[in-house]
Amino acid sequence: MATAIVGILVLVALFFAVKGVLKHFRGESSCCGGGAVTAPPPKKLSGTVIGKKVVDIEGMTCGNCKIRVEQALNTIDGAAAEVNLHRGHAVLKMTREVSDDEIRQALAGSGYTITGIHAKG
Repeated sequence: MATAIVGILVLVALFFAVKGVLKHFRGESSCCGGGAVTAPPPKKLSGTVIGKKVVDIEGMTCGNCKIRVEQALNTIDGAAAEVNLHRGHAVLKMTREVSDDEIRQALAGSGYTITGIHAKG
């Protein structure tokens, strides 16, 4: 009798696990809490790009994460971000000198961790 109860519990848990995985792959949920995020058009900079910084970021796992990080970094005046999800970094093009503190502040509280910031040559 106990074996039957354990078997039923395992089957119920397996059912919910498979249901969640299928929902995720259909795009009805995401790893970062909610449905699909619509990507805005890329930010256009007015002025000459004077430099680039590479921001190494941990915690990005999907396209929604990429969009959220780009949106957060694009709030920095005079900077536009392009995230490479597979490399785990963002390239920040700048029309003015942007401090590392400004970059960290833009992602503060987002759930993503900056592991390094360096100039791109």
